[in-house]
Amino acid sequence: MLFLWRTGGEGESNVTQRGEGLVAKVRRAAVVLGLAAACVGAAGCKLCTDFPADNPWNTDISGYPVHSNSANYIAAMGAAKTLHPDFGTFWDGGPIGIPYVEIGADQPRVPISFYYPDESDPGPYPIPPDAPIEYGSDHHVIVVDHERCELWEVYDATRLAGGAAWSAGSGAFFDLTSNALRPDGWTSADAAGLPIYPGLVRYDEVVEEGVIDHALRFTVSKSQKGFIHPATHHASDSTNANHAPMGLRLRMKSGHSCAALSSEARVICTALKKYGMIVADNGSDWYISGAPDPRWSDDNLHDLSSIPGSAFEVVDTGPILH
Repeated sequence: MLFLWRTGGEGESNVTQRGEGLVAKVRRAAVVLGLAAACVGAAGCKLCTDFPADNPWNTDISGYPVHSNSANYIAAMGAAKTLHPDFGTFWDGGPIGIPYVEIGADQPRVPISFYYPDESDPGPYPIPPDAPIEYGSDHHVIVVDHERCELWEVYDATRLAGGAAWSAGSGAFFDLTSNALRPDGWTSADAAGLPIYPGLVRYDEVVEEGVIDHALRFTVSKSQKGFIHPATHHASDSTNANHAPMGLRLRMKSGHSCAALSSEARVICTALKKYGMIVADNGSDWYISGAPDPRWSDDNLHDLSSIPGSAFEVVDTGPILH
């Protein structure tokens, strides 16, 4: 049983808030139609990618300059601490990681209410009644529609009436054909105001395809009151300039060798050198997010725990906003 369920320009303002704008709808429809034509006769072809090729999540940062405060940021996270895969098979009675569900364009939308409505995109949301809820404290629900090129994410979800309706802390919609950000100061289903799905390590990428072509999501225990785009929200009152702002991007040093590690760890290392990882939430230091799957080898993933924080450097991707 998989924990991927299947049923039925950077910086621009996100016109999807409070109802998607007509221009955005027309643009996304044109992209979908173009990809649909390219998909004719191709088995398993998706009608859209996970955001455009020039989206920050998909950007090669291997040549970006090292941030002037890199050493202090790394020290604050713990240079001697090590990476930790916050995903895998099962632990403590439940699946490890953040699950997601893939839907079709015919998935019905259902009512949803939020206790942070001012920074949430209003419902209804196309959440299947049996959508997986993240095991643990954050209770994320992630819904991906590669036919309509839509991503819907929810924080602290509760299923009501058998899934006929939902309640949650916050919710966000993302157009997978657009680089639009959420308004500055807005959260999402993640503390940083980022989408969660594009930063997850997924079994199909690592084991079946042998390549990750996007940045990864990770957490830190101490962050500052600030964010760097594509993040739009901070999650701290700290003014310590050495604590990571949300959206801070790290890269594994090119000289760090992962040759002795498992094949799974080597694929992740390659992605960390090319695309890096982005601070997306407060949590344990150096915890990398991924989707649960019973096919993972937890032992092989554990090889990541041999990689110290000192193997990373912070790259400069823009100013800190407050």
